[in-house]
Amino acid sequence: MLSGTGENDLPQLVFEKHFIRKANKLIKNSPAIDEKLSEVLKLLQNDPFSTVLKTHSLAGRHQNKYTCSLTYSLRIVFRLYDDIVHLLDIGSHDEVY
Repeated sequence: MLSGTGENDLPQLVFEKHFIRKANKLIKNSPAIDEKLSEVLKLLQNDPFSTVLKTHSLAGRHQNKYTCSLTYSLRIVFRLYDDIVHLLDIGSHDEVY
């Protein structure tokens, strides 16, 4: 599920250790986030620019990075390479920017 290579040619999701630590902490504090995160990761893998995700590029020190919405208050920061969605950070607006 986390690797999208193969027959359907979906992009591969690559997780930074920092992303995994923060995601696990969020899930521990709010178990309902787990299901929502799974849904968003599937959407990211299928179409990183799905309107549901509200994906947009970042500027300044975050140039060449993108962000999408996990919930109203939580964001996911990532980079896009040819067939890779590289997940960098997850957290509130103030935590990730």
